[in-house]
Amino acid sequence: MTPNGVEDEEKFLASGIAGIQQNAFHMHRALDSNNLKDALKYSAQMLSELRTSRLSPHKYYELYMRAFDELRKLEMFFKEETKRGCSIVELYELVQHAGNILPRLYLLCTVGSVYIKSKEAPAKDILKDLVEMCRGIQHPLRGLFLRSYLSQVSKDKLPDIGSEYEGDADTIVDAVEFVLQNFTEMNKLWVRMQHQGPAQEKKKREKERSELRDLVGKNLHVLGQIEGIDLEMYKETVLPRILEQVVNCKDEIAQGYLMDCIIQVFPDEYHLQTLETLLGACPQLQPSVDIKMVLARLMERLSNYAALSTDVLPEFFQVEAFAKLNSAIGKVIEAQEDMPIAGVVTLYSSLLTFTLHVHPDRLDYVDQILGACVKKLSGKGKLKDSIATKQIVALLSAPLEKYKDIDTALKLSNYPHVMEHLDDATSKEMANVLVQTILKNKTCISTDEKVEALFELMKGLIRDLDENLHDEFDEEDFKEEQNSVSRLIQMLHNDDPEEMLKIICTVKKHIVTGGPKRLPFTVPPLIFNSLKLVRRLQNQDENAPEEETSAIPKKIFQILNQIIEALSSVPVPELALRLYLECAEAANDSDLEPVAYEFFTQAYILYEEEISDSKAQVTAIQLIIGTLQRMHIFGVENRDTLTHKATGYSAKLLKKPDQCKAVYSCSHLFWVDDQDSIKDGERVLLCLKRALRIANAAQQMSNATRGSSGSVLLFIEILNKYLYFYEKGVTQITVASIQSLIELITTEMQSENKTADPAADALLASTLRYIQFQKDKGGAVGEKYESIKS
Repeated sequence: MTPNGVEDEEKFLASGIAGIQQNAFHMHRALDSNNLKDALKYSAQMLSELRTSRLSPHKYYELYMRAFDELRKLEMFFKEETKRGCSIVELYELVQHAGNILPRLYLLCTVGSVYIKSKEAPAKDILKDLVEMCRGIQHPLRGLFLRSYLSQVSKDKLPDIGSEYEGDADTIVDAVEFVLQNFTEMNKLWVRMQHQGPAQEKKKREKERSELRDLVGKNLHVLGQIEGIDLEMYKETVLPRILEQVVNCKDEIAQGYLMDCIIQVFPDEYHLQTLETLLGACPQLQPSVDIKMVLARLMERLSNYAALSTDVLPEFFQVEAFAKLNSAIGKVIEAQEDMPIAGVVTLYSSLLTFTLHVHPDRLDYVDQILGACVKKLSGKGKLKDSIATKQIVALLSAPLEKYKDIDTALKLSNYPHVMEHLDDATSKEMANVLVQTILKNKTCISTDEKVEALFELMKGLIRDLDENLHDEFDEEDFKEEQNSVSRLIQMLHNDDPEEMLKIICTVKKHIVTGGPKRLPFTVPPLIFNSLKLVRRLQNQDENAPEEETSAIPKKIFQILNQIIEALSSVPVPELALRLYLECAEAANDSDLEPVAYEFFTQAYILYEEEISDSKAQVTAIQLIIGTLQRMHIFGVENRDTLTHKATGYSAKLLKKPDQCKAVYSCSHLFWVDDQDSIKDGERVLLCLKRALRIANAAQQMSNATRGSSGSVLLFIEILNKYLYFYEKGVTQITVASIQSLIELITTEMQSENKTADPAADALLASTLRYIQFQKDKGGAVGEKYESIKS
């Protein structure tokens, strides 16, 4: 509408409102003076303003509401008049003398409302008279609002069962007939509006018609509230009459809206018992009607009904609801070849939700729906339509939410085929949903086949993203996803060692393709889950034949070696070294010396060739020393080789303090309490003396560079090692050597060049207190410490 057209319409509306207000004023004066003749004259003039054809539906509605408010007051006056003795029959005849038909019919409906309330005539007769009289207005807009007014004033006066206006046994039929007739006529008027005006204003008319749709739909709401409509009447009369009007009107807007109204206003059980009739109407609708939304709403309504109580499920089985809905969807999709894929998936998603509520035990139905979806998706590759993608995610999520058990989803053969059509980012999101479902419900995946199927579905999480998506990489989200995958891997379990070995092999096959970002997250949990199996086997019956008990651990260690090797491509040598040492310790506990030695060898190669950072070297050598100390499986030759290497690495660390600590830690490699074969006091003393030389060199470097003697903390730490081995009975550690070291520390502590070091002071004080404590014990221990002067 042009700006001038809008201004003109505002003027016409203002003029109409002014006319209503002016005539309403005179009408009120006449009412106050009980002048019925003038009251009817001015009310007719007031209602004549509704005869205009110059307003849009929106503006006409404003004008109509002004008149409606005045009509309510006029209705109150008519009621009072009848109480004062005025004949309602004469009044009903009198208003029919109004000059123009539109005011006459509004007044007739108003008096008719009072007439029905007076009960001087059967309600059905008056309603029939009014609905027939309203045929006199055939202008679409004016006719719609007139019939809307009739519906409004009569809805509480229908001769329904239990109503005060109920008549003989057939009056319910009359009530239904009245509403259906009014609905039919209103729909015809509404549909005719599309032909009013020039073709170029079609979109504008469609918008205006959409704004008026509730006027027509209210009739169906009134029908839905009539108590007397039982299933039989609904099936035989109400639904066929409504659908006849819906189909015959051949109007896209009307058909879509009215089908939705039918679904929303009538009871669920009625829909269920008339499912075939309702679905039969769908193919008869205009091709442009959004049938998928009609069916989706119907299935949603029925799904909610089924979810209320299991008592209603036999009704669904009796009418074969699934088969009918499935058939209807197939026909709709077949008929609308150009239906967007998003619409197809929406239909199948709604059917799946319905099936999960009604037939939760029928996995074949669920798989059948997924299969139908796959068939429609075939040849379309990865979907780029965001709406379709969202619907597929809903489709795939529904079984997980219903069964809360990934096992069930893994039984659906078409599940992975549907998932293949998701783009990489969405596939990853869906995989994350799967993982979270497993973690939340603590589902144990216990067979190789299920693990294979699951990891195929999870490939979006266990393989690196495409390069195209690299820019969207979010570090925090990625870590959270991979930590979830790690937890899942740790949950995999089977009591049968052979089956568990198959699971380990399957997981390995999938995670080694994960790329450098994922391997550091996925390899460790698989290693530790595998070692859990090794230790379980170790604790089994020790009387079993050796071949039987050692075969599986050997296979596992071979697999673990291969998995850790995969980390070398990342590279994360510190992590790989830790895992090699963990495996070495497990092999030690399984009495597999060659395997343990191989793991140590690999750890040493990593240390020499890959770990160059000085801090990482310090950490690595401490881990090596700690692990090697706990090993009991090695023969003399292998152990000597490994300890020699460890002490050599310790002496070559970059910083002197680090060298010192590593070397004195190596002393524990030559004296192990629970192993009589590892008690070499000479080499213990050699390590400690070497540590003292390094500590002395560190102090000299401090003097040369800083002009101070530096801390004596290293000497005190070495003193504690002397005391430890002295207590353990290492004869090479003498009182004289301990005494000499204490005196050296005391001298250094009193030196003028000494740098203040609270940590050293505290450690020395603690050490001296310990010596005194041991003296005070008395007995053999006290005697041993007695000769040490602190």
